[in-house]
Amino acid sequence: MKNLILLFSVTIMMAACTTNAVTGRKQLSLVPEEQLQADAVQQYQSFLSQSKVVSSSNNRDAEMVKRVGSRIANAITSYYGSQGKTDVLNGYKWEFNLVDSKDANAWCMPGGKVVVYTGLLPITQNEAALAVVLGHEITHAVAKHSNESISKQYLLQGIGGIVGASIGNEQKASIFNNVFGLSSGVYGLKNSRNNEYEADHFGLIFCAMAGYNPNEAITFWNRMASAKGENGAPPEFLSTHPSDANRISRLKGYMPEALSYYKPVKR
Repeated sequence: MKNLILLFSVTIMMAACTTNAVTGRKQLSLVPEEQLQADAVQQYQSFLSQSKVVSSSNNRDAEMVKRVGSRIANAITSYYGSQGKTDVLNGYKWEFNLVDSKDANAWCMPGGKVVVYTGLLPITQNEAALAVVLGHEITHAVAKHSNESISKQYLLQGIGGIVGASIGNEQKASIFNNVFGLSSGVYGLKNSRNNEYEADHFGLIFCAMAGYNPNEAITFWNRMASAKGENGAPPEFLSTHPSDANRISRLKGYMPEALSYYKPVKR
């Protein structure tokens, strides 16, 4: 019976793999993008309703988040348009919100629902570094990394969710929380690190296309490493994210390509 379930699971995974329109990599995709975006809207609004959202009408930091985010979104639209792949962004309705929290974090849900935490801003320190972060986080969404991660959560929750049986709002909330908040453990770590490198790679390009110097990525991640401290992160093989040293090394390798897109704009 166990072998039959395993075979069934593998068959579903193989059938649910799609090829990413830009990276060319095969990805697990168990949830239709339209459904994922609809779920994201619900979870995003629920999160905002329970959080301290900083109004952009009277706060320079919140206004900066919206301004930088909009420029990155425009760059992404131009990038996909230049490749004749604007359908990748179908259904995207961008939202950028700053949330009062000590956590140094940011994320983007499918459909362009973005949050930046105030705890990140002392580390970014400037617009270019914020653009690096937003380019990275938004890439996770547009490159369908969120679908990959959520699909893995569906696998962890059981076969029923995979084959289309409806799941409750609480279960959806738990899945979104695991993907955008708490780690789900050591499952699928290699793919997760690969996703991080893809987000770094294309995020740098989008940052540069938006008129921000991608070299700021190096200084930002050095600041992030200092903020965490030498003992502030687990070994790379136990983390879904690359080590800071490996990330910085990869970023330096991506830099010449990113700089080819860089055209500074007047602020």
